[in-house]
Amino acid sequence: MSNKVPLTIVGAKKLQDELHQLKTVERPRIIQAIATAREHGDLKENAEYHAAREQQSFAEGRIADIEGKLSNAEIIDVTKLNPGGKIIFGTTVVLSNVETGDEVTYRIVGEDEADIKQGLISVGSPIARALIGKEVDDVAIVQTPGGVVEYEILEVKYI
Repeated sequence: MSNKVPLTIVGAKKLQDELHQLKTVERPRIIQAIATAREHGDLKENAEYHAAREQQSFAEGRIADIEGKLSNAEIIDVTKLNPGGKIIFGTTVVLSNVETGDEVTYRIVGEDEADIKQGLISVGSPIARALIGKEVDDVAIVQTPGGVVEYEILEVKYI
């Protein structure tokens, strides 16, 4: 079994952009800050030096983290797949709460990309698990902390 982690094209691009920023802007800036702080003499009591070293540690950790995520990622471009109307990883779905009629739009993404405020739900979340494999006009039954919620699937988009 593969231990690849699914990632949307958008999610991969965000990580690649952040990695580029860290390597080309942040890393040189921090190295310069450390060099400048060193010129100020005694490093034991040099707050600038210690702050810069802490930033360096954080930046290098984040670089390693992103490189690890990208190397373990299986980047999925949902626009190039033909799932035949079924909900799969990367799909954007428009749902209607059967009880209230409220409409919501979610995109099923990788764990690292999930952000409920932006309508991005993790593929491992209860709602995504209830939606996978369904299609327009199906009803998904989701167990939430507040009880069972039924969603009618109004639209399935591969964007």
